[in-house]
Amino acid sequence: MRKALLREPGGDRLMVKILALVPSAGLEEVLVAVELALERVPPSGRISEQHVINVLARLRRTTAGQRRDTTAGVECCRQPTPRVARQSA
Repeated sequence: MRKALLREPGGDRLMVKILALVPSAGLEEVLVAVELALERVPPSGRISEQHVINVLARLRRTTAGQRRDTTAGVECCRQPTPRVARQSA
């Protein structure tokens, strides 16, 4: 992460912002978030601290049990058919 950030202008500040997450989130969680962020580099190729913050937030939601599978036990009895005919106004 450090190498990728330091290639960018202001990358040292971005690295400091990521390191500033450690006291509140914990080192292990920040390391996992950084690894996941590096696995999913956006098409622009730029890595941002916001990406790490978003991954960290998703990790916290998942571990806190707030994210539930809402489709569990739901079955559809028939497939919906699309209405493609135009209606006059």
